[in-house]
Amino acid sequence: MPMIRALLVLSLSLLLLIATPVQADQQHIVAPSQLAATVTNRVAQQDAERASIAEALARPEVRRAAEAMGADMSRVEAAARTLAGADLERAAHAARDVNDELAGGASSITIGTTTLIIILLLVILIIVAVK
Repeated sequence: MPMIRALLVLSLSLLLLIATPVQADQQHIVAPSQLAATVTNRVAQQDAERASIAEALARPEVRRAAEAMGADMSRVEAAARTLAGADLERAAHAARDVNDELAGGASSITIGTTTLIIILLLVILIIVAVK
């Protein structure tokens, strides 16, 4: 019995010594630096999308439209900071449209039907995301 146990321990030890270098030579499909860069880029993109939404929500025209709908802007802004995924992308797209339409610094701004619809869609989308 001790002889069998010694052979078994020796066999397992040899297998362990042979298997260790094979595992150490494994290559990753994606380099860790590339993975870190991808994650960093995605986080930066999400931050930019949230900044677009915050910029649109800070506009007086959007605030007036939200107040007319009875929306609590502090709640809407808090919800906008927590959006992620497809909801964040849709809200950011609408916010960029609003920002582009209302940019320019004219002393009087006439809100067209399209702009008003975009503002309302942005507010409604954020309110729905909160619920």
